[in-house]
Amino acid sequence: MEMKPKDCDEQAEILKILGNPIRLCIARGLIKKGSCNVTYMEECLGVSQSSISQHLAKLKSAGIVKGYRSGTEIYYQVVSESAKKIINAIYEEEN
Repeated sequence: MEMKPKDCDEQAEILKILGNPIRLCIARGLIKKGSCNVTYMEECLGVSQSSISQHLAKLKSAGIVKGYRSGTEIYYQVVSESAKKIINAIYEEEN
């Protein structure tokens, strides 16, 4: 085996962040939908807006999602190709 633990650092960090069911659900939903705002996520997940915002902050700090402004709304999308591959592998889906 030619791999070293250091070779898996990025994927391990992504898995740690996605290890929370709400964050995994947010990221998977964003991949499927393309992008959406917190209000839409709140309606879909049945989780408070403040809770979603906290989870989004962790996803953003890990470089998994990015937000962009459209008028008064901020829309989020998954920007990490590694995270997309991991989530698609878990759910055996294509992007």
